[in-house]
Formats: sequence, C-alpha cells, structure tokens
Amino acid sequence: MNSKELIRLGVPLGEPIRRGMDFLSRYVLEGGDPAHLAGEVEAVVGDPDMFVEDPLRGDFARALVRAPRPLRRYPAPYRQWGSDLEEEAVLQMERACLLPVAVSGALMPDAHIGYGLPIGGVLATENSVVPYAVGVDIACRMKMTVLDLPIRELERKRERFVGAIEKETRFGIGSHFRERRHHPVLDADWNVSPVTRSNRDRAWSQLGTSGSGNHFVEFGLFEAQEEIRGLPPGQYLALLSHSGSRGTGAAVCDHYSKLALRLHPELPRELSRLAWLQLDEPEGREYWEAMELMGLYAAANHALIHRHVAAHLGAGVLLDLENHHNFAWKETHRIGGVDREVIVHRKGATPAGTGTLGIIPGSMAAPGFVVRGRGHPDSLNSAAHGAGRVMSRKVACQRFGWDEVKRVLQKKGVRLISAGLDEVPMVYKDIHRVMEAQGDLVEVIGRFDPKLVKMAPPGERPED
Repeated sequence: MNSKELIRLGVPLGEPIRRGMDFLSRYVLEGGDPAHLAGEVEAVVGDPDMFVEDPLRGDFARALVRAPRPLRRYPAPYRQWGSDLEEEAVLQMERACLLPVAVSGALMPDAHIGYGLPIGGVLATENSVVPYAVGVDIACRMKMTVLDLPIRELERKRERFVGAIEKETRFGIGSHFRERRHHPVLDADWNVSPVTRSNRDRAWSQLGTSGSGNHFVEFGLFEAQEEIRGLPPGQYLALLSHSGSRGTGAAVCDHYSKLALRLHPELPRELSRLAWLQLDEPEGREYWEAMELMGLYAAANHALIHRHVAAHLGAGVLLDLENHHNFAWKETHRIGGVDREVIVHRKGATPAGTGTLGIIPGSMAAPGFVVRGRGHPDSLNSAAHGAGRVMSRKVACQRFGWDEVKRVLQKKGVRLISAGLDEVPMVYKDIHRVMEAQGDLVEVIGRFDPKLVKMAPPGERPED
C-alpha cells in the first residue's frame, strides 16, 4: 500500500499520510496480515478518536484528529494510460483530483513529474482555471510544415539548411531579434492583463524565437501514410518546431499562480501549486484573457519561424499542421453520466478529439508521429504530448557524455547543431511504447524522422 491508496481511503494530505505510512510499516513488521491493511486504515479513518491511545495506531489516529477538515474526502475519478509511470507523477495526479473544483482527470502514458499537475496530466474543473495546471510555458505547441523541396537536398546541401535555422530563429533564455519581426498578433489587445501590457515590448523582441529546454527546430523526413488535407501519401522533406510563449507566458503564469495562492490560503502545502481562479471572478477572467493571448502569441512565433525558414530556402509549403498543449479549453464532456461544461487543462497533453489531427514528437533520435484523435471520453479527448522524460536534467548531465551521444546520433543519421546533455535521446522513454499504450486514443497517419536538429546550446536552463 502506498500514499495513493491512502488518499483513496480518505486519509488527508500532510501529516496523516506520513503517519499512515509509518503505521502500515509497523503493522506489517509486527506480524499483521497485509491483506487486512485497507480495513485497518478504514477503521482508524472512520473513528480516529477510538484509537488515539492505541500503541500501534495512536500516532496515526492523533494525526487524523489534528488534521484540518479536508477539501474533499475522496479524489475525483481519473484514468491512467501506461503502466511504468513515476510514482510521484501519479501521486501528483491523485492530489490534483482532491481539489474541490476537480470533476475528472486523465494521466497520459508519457507522464512525468511537473509543477503541481504532472506533465501529461489532464484535469477537468468546474468554472475555474488552475494556472499551474496550464503550465509555465503557456500554449506551447507543435508545428510541422511539409516543403516542396526534394528529399535528397537535405543531405546534399545540408549547410544550407543549417544556415536557414541559424539565421531565422534564436534559442536560449532571453534570446531575441535585433531587427524585430512583425505579426498581426501585435495588434491584439495586450491590455487584457497588467502582465501582458508590461511585457508587450519583450514579447515583440522575442517574436519568432524558440527558447530553451525541450524546444527545438528540426528538419526531417515525413512519411504520410494516407492523404492528409490534400497531401498525397508518400515521403517528403518537412520542418518541425516545438516552442511556446517564451518569457511573457512564464510571467503570466508566475503572476496568476501567486495570486491564486493568496486567494486560497486554506490549501495544504501539497496543493499549493494547484491554487485556482474562479472564472466568474475578475482575477479568473483576467488570467483567461491573458492565456488566450499567449495562445495567439505562441502560434505567431511558430508561424514566423516556418515562414522565414521556407522563404530562406525558396521553398513552397505543401502542408501545415499544428496543435498546442499547456492550455485550458472550455468543453462539454459526459461525466458521471451527465453532460457538463468543464474547463479541461492539458499540461503536456495533446488534444485528441474525434478526427482532430495532432503531432506527437519522440526525441532527437526517435521518430515523431502525426495522429488522428479517436475521441476517447475517459481521456477527456486527450493523448500524450511526446515520449516523456525518464530522468531529471541534473541526472542526465551527470550520467551521459557527448562521445556516447554522438554514437547514438550517428547510428540514426542525425546531425545535431546544438543541444544540452539534459535533452539527449537517452533521457526519454521509448516513443514506440508510448504510442502502443495509447492506441485507443489516437490513430497514426504519418511519421516524422528527425535528421537535422537544433536546440538551445549547453548550459541553458529550461523555460518550461
């Protein structure tokens, strides 16, 4: 039995969970039957006063008596895809479902630890938005452009493609263009929030840039397995990018997550990063407008990257596909047998409604996939965002060296322009296993194999 199971039995977060785990260990060590653990816990939770003087159960019972009234007795229901997820990521999802505004959730097979909600976590709430369930990099998105250039050009004129990426975008914290780029998003209302208003100039300077962390711009070979929006089946040269709303999006998250926490001082420490804003209150409406603006801004960044790279190469565009994550949507879902309008947060999760096209990347040495959503109701019409990490950035930098990485990339025929050791292929799950685990969520209709990859240089800390 673990912390997740204690939560399911109604044990409040904090000291009761810790004392409960201590009780379980002592119970087994003293010869208690493990098969009776659930019943033992239920008995103490049901009437803790009865057990405060018990030598074995007393500490657990007293913690329950002292604990403040829980926000809710049992977590909202959620379903998990994938069987090898980090225990802490699963526990984060369990905790999120203890929010009084939570009504349903889902955990994707690429899930790993995040701030508040795990990456790969999907949470439906009622009339409320959770800034940290959206994420720091608001509206981070994927975009793929299929170009009308011959596939052989990528190998024969590789330096030309390297030059296109190097010239037409920027990577790293604070990266920007000296000669600013232009997009109609600048004509939007940036006064919807004091944060967006004060950051408009910075956002303008960073238009068309890519940031750091797991953000990338890469060329590769795309194989369409069927006709996709008029593109015939076949193999093509394509450009793929992953980035979001840069420093302005992070500033929006920071401001409104702190504001939400001030509005909910009753939250236990374990839920402090999941404070919410009511959408019928000014603070919630203001965040929502800022989030929507960041969605437009992130899309503009990708549009400029792809437009300028294609123009640099003198290439035409055969197909454009894109989708975003780290966002919240107003949607209607059948929950508990009733159709309800809810706010669906997809933190590192891809929208996958029936017929919805999406892009799920692998790593710099593993394929990504174009998918068509199956609209699975238990996933709240969602799917994985990518392969998902298997280790922290710190551990990755300690464990791997560039000689080993270069051998892996050479074997896959990938040229790496720049990246940090914290983003090498070995820090990610097997994308094929992730895709197998969500066969009921999406249908694969295309495959992208990276061949020329650029990420932020070594030493850059992540933005998302």
